[in-house]
Formats: sequence, C-alpha cells, structure tokens
Amino acid sequence: MARSRNKLDIPRRRSRNVSRPQSTFIDQIRAAGVRAQIAANQPSNNRSLRHIRATLAQQEMFLEMELGLGMRFLRWMVALVLLVPICFITTYTLIGQFSHEALHQRFWVTREFWFFTIGSIIMCVLFKAGGWFRKAFLYLYVLGHEMTHAFFVLFHLGKVSDMRVSVNGGYIATNKSNILISLSPYFFPFWSVSLIAFYGILEWCMTLPSYADTAFYAMLGVTWTFHLWWTLWMIPRDQPDLKENDTFFSLVFIYLGNIIVLSVMLCAASRTLTFGGFFASWWVNAEHFLRITAEWIARF
Repeated sequence: MARSRNKLDIPRRRSRNVSRPQSTFIDQIRAAGVRAQIAANQPSNNRSLRHIRATLAQQEMFLEMELGLGMRFLRWMVALVLLVPICFITTYTLIGQFSHEALHQRFWVTREFWFFTIGSIIMCVLFKAGGWFRKAFLYLYVLGHEMTHAFFVLFHLGKVSDMRVSVNGGYIATNKSNILISLSPYFFPFWSVSLIAFYGILEWCMTLPSYADTAFYAMLGVTWTFHLWWTLWMIPRDQPDLKENDTFFSLVFIYLGNIIVLSVMLCAASRTLTFGGFFASWWVNAEHFLRITAEWIARF
C-alpha cells in the first residue's frame, strides 16, 4: 500500500541575500535627518508638546539652511547698529505715550482699556489651565502661524503649493521666502487681525448693538494675548524660521515688529493720541538719542 505524503505549508520568506539599492553618503545623511525630524515630533508621555516645529519649508522634508559667516556678521551689524536703536527709541516712545495717556487723559479708566485687559486675563487663565485648552489653542496657533506665512507669500506675489497643520507642527510649501515671510507669524497677530476684519465687515453690513464694542475689545484682548503667549512659548523650541535668518537678528526683528503693533493698537484705542502725534514724539526721541550717542562717541 502506497503511503501518501502530506504537503507542508511553509510560509515563504524573503531571502536575506536580496540585493539592496545602493545609497550615497549624502542620501544617508538626508535620511538620518528625516528620521531625527520624525523622532523630534513624536509625542512622549507628558512632554508631547515640547518639540513643535511650525516651520516655513520649501519641501516636505525640513532641511534647515544655515547662513554663511559673512551674511551672519552682516545681519549682526544691521541688528546692532540699526534695529536695536530703533527698538530702544520705539519702546521709549511707547512707554512715554502710554504713561501720558494713562495719567493725563485717564486712558486706564476707559472701557477699551478695561475690557481689553479682562480679555487678556481670561486668555492667561486658559493658557495656564492646560489640558484640552492647550492642545486646542496650540492647533489654532499653528494654523494662524502657517496662514500668516501663506498671507505674506501671496502678498509678495508668491505661490503656496501645500500646507500642513497639526498639534505636532506644520509647514507650507512655497516658491518664495524672505525675512518678512519667515518671521511674520512672530509679530503679526493673525487672529486679532482676522477679528478686526470680521468686526469691520459686520459693522458695515448691519447695525450692531451697543454692547458689541465691549465684546470686541474683550475678544481683541483674548486674541492678542493668545498671540503673545504662544509666540513666547514657541520661540525657544528650535524654530528653523529663526535659524535661517540668524537667531539674534530674528529676535531683534520680532521684538521691533511687536512693539510697532502695540504702538498701532495704542493709537487706535486712544481718543486723543493720533498716529501723527506718536510719530512726532518718536522723531523727537530719535533726535535726542542720536545727539546723546554722537556726544558719547566724540569723547573717545
């Protein structure tokens, strides 16, 4: 009697001797960079929001561009010689004008000031609350960050081909980039500008109730404080936008942009201070600063 043999169902495995495609040393460096980028954006226990890269990128792989030594030195000189004095003069003018408005024009008792302050306090409390609020606000900040990049790209007649937004970071793909495009999200309060535009359209289209202005000032305080808190939170987290334009130059540029925005808000909210009056005071302070600086240099 012939014996029958049972067939063994052995799963097929790939041979270990299959040839692999050759990769160059540059390809390996790029792959290592991509793996490091992915690892940096992975959540890790309670530190899931630590490594956030809301970045402007030319492609999906975030390849950081470093400035040469000559360009970095040039931007340091521009920041020290030009931007830092302008920052000092603008800050001094803003403090002086705000003090004058608060003491002599009683700006601090106006509803614009108080409801803006109440909105700012509410935003600070929500930011410190953490939890779901922080993740939701983080997504909104990254969205506003990338939308600001996109807005300034379109303003410079560029093209936005892709945009990604998540709580783990975001980027846009564009064919144009410059200092203003890269650093705009750090001084341009996207949600505050959107609120002003939305309120202006409503006011133009219909008659708003008397309490609408009060709610607007409170929401403006919420949105501007939102911008300030998250900008301060994001800057120390290894942002390529800052590195690509030199970190020191970028920080000075961002500070100047935010001081200018605050000055514009003060002029818009005050009932007596105009933009022309603020600029006239700024010019007087600039002349005084240059005179003192020239006298100090002449001593050496």
